[in-house]
Formats: sequence, structure tokens, C-alpha cells
Amino acid sequence: MSFGKSLLAKKWVQAALAGCVAFYIRLVDWTSRWTVVNGDHAAKRKAENKPCIVCFWHGRMLLLTCSWRSKMPFDMLISDHRDGRMIAQVIAHFGQGTVVGSTSKGGTAALRAILRALSGGTVIGFTPDGPRGPRMRASPGIVVAAKLAKVPILPVTYGAKHRSMLGSWDRFILPRPFNRCALVWGNPIHVPADADADALENARLEVERSLNEITRQADAMFGREAPPPAEAEMTAAEARS
Repeated sequence: MSFGKSLLAKKWVQAALAGCVAFYIRLVDWTSRWTVVNGDHAAKRKAENKPCIVCFWHGRMLLLTCSWRSKMPFDMLISDHRDGRMIAQVIAHFGQGTVVGSTSKGGTAALRAILRALSGGTVIGFTPDGPRGPRMRASPGIVVAAKLAKVPILPVTYGAKHRSMLGSWDRFILPRPFNRCALVWGNPIHVPADADADALENARLEVERSLNEITRQADAMFGREAPPPAEAEMTAAEARS
């Protein structure tokens, strides 16, 4: 194991890094001017204290820690590896909890935990293309959870005027402080309690379409172009070859 990896494995280093990330999130949030688009649906859920699943792409998770300002408890679904544990430590600074596991890879236990949380009034944060992609393609776990819990899915994303886009698989967006940012919500997506396999697939595609649409909208507000979904990018690459 290299010295760098050995150092990152130390709990005190992870805690320090999580604290730095949380400070950076607050710095960007506090020093930026925000525009909220289509926020009425989220506001209504908060006012009525009704749980839901809030979903966003993995590459847009940084500032979405700040998106659910409410007294309602908020738990984030994370994976059980180093990145997931780091996310858990970061969001703990904002009073948010976690559900550990995957709804697609042997995720029965994770699904049960999600359903318990939702039934108890907790909002669940979900990255349907996480933790490893493909980028901006929704996995089916989110619609299965929404069906069983009988709660709506609320898509959300953000855009920023001044930002960097990392070369990671998710094209992670790193906004800068003293910025102009937009929080863009999609319309609620309802999954019928009696949805069959075809209806679940239609709902999954609707989650994907909605997230990609509002991501393009958020970026276009600042003259930016959203990165393409992974499969679309591969198709374009094949067309050029």
C-alpha cells in the first residue's frame, strides 16, 4: 500500500478531510446568490412533513447537501466503501444521516432500511447513477423503493456560473465560492403501488429523463452545456470513429 493510501485510511485524516469539505460546501453556499426553480413541490412536502425520495445525479451531489433545508430528518443512501464513508462523514456536519448499501447489488437490507426510514417520516437522498455509474443513467432501485414506500420521487439538480468539471466518471461539478447558482427541481414522479415490470421501467426512464432535462436547464442558465449521459457519449464516440 502506498504512503498516500495508508494516510487516507487513517480515521483522523478522513475526519479532517470531511471537515474541510463541509467547510467548503458552506463557504460556497453562504457566498453565492441562489435562484430556485420549480421549488413549490419540495416546499409543499416540507410544509406537510411528508417524506419522499429526493434524487440527483452523482456528479451534482456536492451542493445538494444544502437543498433540503427542513426540520424533517434526511438520510442519504451511500455505498459501503471509502467514498461512501467519506460522504457519510461530510453530511453528518449538516445533521444528515445515512443508509448504507445498494438497492441493485444484493440490496434487500438497504431497501428494508429505506422503507423503514420513509415510513418513519425521513426523507431519503438517492443518487440513481451511483456509486460507479454509468453516468446519468438511473438504476431501477429508486423506483422499486418509491413503489413499496408509496412516496413520490423529487428530482433536483444545481448549476453554477463559475465551476470546474472534474475528469471523474461522473463528471463531478465543483462550484467556486462567490458564485451564482441555481437549484432546479423537477416535477414529482409517482410510481403506482401496483406497477408491473413495464410500469417500473417507464418510471425509471422518467426519472432519468427528468434529471437530465433539469440538469441541462440548470447549466443553460449560465451558458453551460451539461455532460452527456454515458451511453450517449459512447454512441457519439463510435460515430466519430
